[in-house]
Amino acid sequence: MTFNRLSYIAFLTGLASIASTAPASEPTYSVRPDQRELFLDDVGIAEMENLKRSMHQPDKKGAVIRPDPQMGEDIIQIRTAPIWDPQAKVYKLWDLYGPLPGTNGYYESRDGLHWQRPRVGQVEYRGSRDNNYISLQTPKGPRPVTMVVYDAKDPDPGRRFKSFLPNIGFAISADGIAWEMTDTKAVASSDNFSLSFDTEQHEFLATVKTGGPHGRAFALSTSTDFANWSEPKLAFHADDLDQQIGLRRIKERFSNPNFHQPLYNIPATYNIDIYMFSVFRYESMYIGMPALYHQTGKVPPNWPGFTTLPIAEEMMVHYRRDGDWAGFHDVQLASSRDLHQWNRLGDREPFIGSSPLGAGAYDCANIKPPSTVIIRDNELWMYYTGAKTYGPVLDIPAHRQFGAVCLAVLRRDGFVSLDAGEQPGTVITRVFQLPGKQLLVNVDALNGELGVELLDAQGRIIAHSKSLSGDLLEQPVEWAKGDLAQHADQPVSLRFTGRNVQFYSYWIE
Repeated sequence: MTFNRLSYIAFLTGLASIASTAPASEPTYSVRPDQRELFLDDVGIAEMENLKRSMHQPDKKGAVIRPDPQMGEDIIQIRTAPIWDPQAKVYKLWDLYGPLPGTNGYYESRDGLHWQRPRVGQVEYRGSRDNNYISLQTPKGPRPVTMVVYDAKDPDPGRRFKSFLPNIGFAISADGIAWEMTDTKAVASSDNFSLSFDTEQHEFLATVKTGGPHGRAFALSTSTDFANWSEPKLAFHADDLDQQIGLRRIKERFSNPNFHQPLYNIPATYNIDIYMFSVFRYESMYIGMPALYHQTGKVPPNWPGFTTLPIAEEMMVHYRRDGDWAGFHDVQLASSRDLHQWNRLGDREPFIGSSPLGAGAYDCANIKPPSTVIIRDNELWMYYTGAKTYGPVLDIPAHRQFGAVCLAVLRRDGFVSLDAGEQPGTVITRVFQLPGKQLLVNVDALNGELGVELLDAQGRIIAHSKSLSGDLLEQPVEWAKGDLAQHADQPVSLRFTGRNVQFYSYWIE
């Protein structure tokens, strides 16, 4: 069977006109030139048959920046993504904190895999400035620079690196190393936060930790000029379904010795909330990556078990006075069109989950999501924090390198695919104004085939493609009859029919 023949049969039997993609009164769907249309939601879809959505986890590559025990480090954490500096021709990255209060580490790499610690000469540590530590002087004392974006369109080269300092304010830099404060009013947050930059809308997106119905939650504040920020509004929180699913995951965790076991297991204190939430623009939508915290044992002050723990006396005082808790994280996936309504993907299964014990991985329990993705050819590179435990670090001896910066890689557009088996599946887009002359697709049809039909506003076939086979990451569609280019600027829709395929995206140039 070929899809040319399938289109012909559909035409003869009248199936070509099944259901116009949108009622006449419904506004047409907008497809921008060169912008990829993904299938994370139903917004651009008029009909779908015999297809199912699948979420795809990235391929973990392991740690790319490890702590240096010689410098007294046992964990390296990040809350930002690497930035390519077009002048220096290197990737730049900032970690969460350094060995002294108000400091943090700065790193460079030419390939994103091998990272160096430049000697920047800013911070004296152990009698020397021969290190990669940086610090920003603020009215509240020295502070680390942990979240950075790059604004290539800022006319002032001295302001192109931009940083968000929750509860402190904002800072700018020409090189990402020497920083100065701006006079912008601070945005408040609890202890976790994220920053990204939507270059298409020229909008800065900051998520800040706040309270929600089940504990930790996140609010969103935005700015188009990095000077005036909106009042943070609650954007994402855990719900009752998270509690149900999380309870099952906690029980599965404690029943599986192949995974790290949280130090405490007190069912009466189980809770699921949002420990961190990163948001970034990707093609035609926003991606959210919530880190769900599975609390397994909120230990009260003066818990008798503290007396048996092999910890320093100052830590014992803290635990007896305040108590502590333990648990584990997983990173899930969500999407949005407006930054307010969020669609939870993959049945809330982990997008980045804990690695099993015994393989030398860092991300066995504590995972903080990437702030955005880095597009490398036809891959998405995601840098995140992975640690071997969460809660009091009592089961990891000091300076045993229990946390690091990890890398995971995903096929470009590969968050979610529409899948068909032996029985052909079909998806029809809503009507849109054709913005170009060439259609491209991202599809894995290595063991199958995909065909495309171009429909007019009434749902009639006006062109159909040659059959597409293979693992095609950015494949131009060739037409067997008719031509998409002949209908530029006209209202059309697309009907994709696939067999044994995983269909990720399409776009028009």
